[in-house]
Amino acid sequence: MKQILPDEQAMAVFGAQLAQALRGGGVVFLVGDLGMGKTTLSRGILRGCGHAGSVKSPTYTLVEPYETPQGPVFHFDLYRLSDPEELEYLGIRDYFTEKSLCLVEWPDKGAGMLPAADMEIRLSLHGQGRELTLTAQTPKGQVMVDRLKDCLAVTAEGT
Repeated sequence: MKQILPDEQAMAVFGAQLAQALRGGGVVFLVGDLGMGKTTLSRGILRGCGHAGSVKSPTYTLVEPYETPQGPVFHFDLYRLSDPEELEYLGIRDYFTEKSLCLVEWPDKGAGMLPAADMEIRLSLHGQGRELTLTAQTPKGQVMVDRLKDCLAVTAEGT
């Protein structure tokens, strides 16, 4: 599934819609070059999950945990990871539970240590905006994509 977003505000709104599709937890890989909006999308998802506080980029901490009304959300940014083995020291397995939602920026840096993604979201330039390509990687991911399509259809009907 592809989605074109014209600006940062649209990215945040889309993230909030996406949060509804991600209820129940799962693993989402966010893939794209620097400045493509991965953290902005994550911020929108967290807002959509009901988090009202600040959302920090986990660039230096590698992971930021959030307790939301929708359940635990862990936002990873592995950009500064020099070796995937470092994730073992973080207790990486403790974060990926059945009920948690794990948003992982730069998942390639954790290759071999991360569980498989339920959904991969690729972000790329599209004019002044961004193109998001959402791909289900598991049956759970397909449920997420289908929920998102339903959510977007309802939103389109209301406009």
